[in-house]
Amino acid sequence: MISVSPQLGELLIRTTQTADLDAALLKVLTEYVDFKVAALNQTITALEKKWHLTFDEFAQRMRDGTLDQDPYSWEVEQDFWKWEQAVTLLKHYQSLRPV
Repeated sequence: MISVSPQLGELLIRTTQTADLDAALLKVLTEYVDFKVAALNQTITALEKKWHLTFDEFAQRMRDGTLDQDPYSWEVEQDFWKWEQAVTLLKHYQSLRPV
């Protein structure tokens, strides 16, 4: 049984247009996860286009020193951390999707 404040319950019902709080909360959380997955996919796609590589290829070329750029430069490191975070979070959010 879900227990929420009257204000939150009303917001959930009005936002989702359903009177069942369980269903409303599930809908909100599912849509949030879908939104996060889409945003992370967009970040990953942008970085793949920028570098013409997948993240695994990018990371390997950084380790091998075959990236054609200094792997310790600010831009490369920033892209690496952003990309790694997006890939990691994408796996996490995909695991949260209801089956």
